[in-house]
Amino acid sequence: MNLLTKAAVSLAATSMIAAPVAASAATAFDGARSTSAVSKKNGLEGGSSWIIAVLAVAAIIGGIIIAADNDSDTPTSPA
Repeated sequence: MNLLTKAAVSLAATSMIAAPVAASAATAFDGARSTSAVSKKNGLEGGSSWIIAVLAVAAIIGGIIIAADNDSDTPTSPA
């Protein structure tokens, strides 16, 4: 690659790294980016322990089925 191509790739990579950092470090302009208080909760937090339990039971059952397989490793080809 020539020097101009290397410089363009380097500038593009630097801008891809620097843009999110600069955006997160920017100060709020007249409260334009200020946060607002949440008035209502959606109730989605917590209560997922039963999903984890169901997935664990399914994993255990799947493991038992795989372990109890008859392990027939015979080839399916006629030769």
